[in-house]
Amino acid sequence: MKQGDLVTRKSYGGDIIFKIQDIIQQQAILRGVDYRLLADAPIFDLVNAPMDPYQYTVGIEPKWMENMRRARTNPSAGESYSGFGDTPGALGEKKIPVYFEMPGKVLHLDGDPMYLRKCMNLYGELRVPAEGFYVSESRMAEALYRLLPQVKPDIVVITGHDGILKTRRNGDIGQLSSYKNSHHFVSAVKVARQYEKNKDTLTVVAGACQSHFEALMQAGANYASSPARVLIHALDPLCVAVKVAYTPIRDTVNIVDVIGLTHSGLEGLGGVESRGSFRRGVPIIQNNIPLQAP
Repeated sequence: MKQGDLVTRKSYGGDIIFKIQDIIQQQAILRGVDYRLLADAPIFDLVNAPMDPYQYTVGIEPKWMENMRRARTNPSAGESYSGFGDTPGALGEKKIPVYFEMPGKVLHLDGDPMYLRKCMNLYGELRVPAEGFYVSESRMAEALYRLLPQVKPDIVVITGHDGILKTRRNGDIGQLSSYKNSHHFVSAVKVARQYEKNKDTLTVVAGACQSHFEALMQAGANYASSPARVLIHALDPLCVAVKVAYTPIRDTVNIVDVIGLTHSGLEGLGGVESRGSFRRGVPIIQNNIPLQAP
């Protein structure tokens, strides 16, 4: 076994594929491949998993992804597609779009560089303006002090890897000290709320696998993981962010609908009523230069 190998844990029946991040005195530090889970295991408990990293190793893509791609690449005649099925009308009898679109802007901080790249590719494919940064969980609060006034986002995604500490698994899961990175996510959410207190002006999506949901919500997140302390798919935070980016500012995001789109559902993600960030404008921009809010 060496750093970078893909492995499963024998003691857990090989249920999750991990990548070895580091090996310290015959103990491997593991990062989930499909799930945002940080774990550790003795070397003797690991077996190689001959899989291509950062592909969908546990099944198919999240159910919303293909629908999003299809709608974005083949919009209906006379409609200007606005993300999750919300479409504007037409001018008179002309079968042409009358609006240009300004989805909400996303600032995405990720503790996993491979998934950051995947997320940024998907934001681009779905035409969501986004800036992404690989930042270790312990440095996310510090990074937000600098990045929030620089990027001026509508939506912040704070994610990476997390998990309940093995030594506390049968202890008090209500304590932040029982989690590997939840306290770092909480600190980052607090920084975001110091920057912008209004939950409808800045939407915060925070957490990873088994994160302390209640602490993240109390810190000021709009959406967070994980109410039932379950694993969440690596793209679940992105799914929520895209939904918010394409929900009109006059509307609140349907919480049950957006959580229903995710891989983990209501056990993995929860949140509070929040307004969308999508704006329409006129006239149509003939040169196809995308507009972004300042």
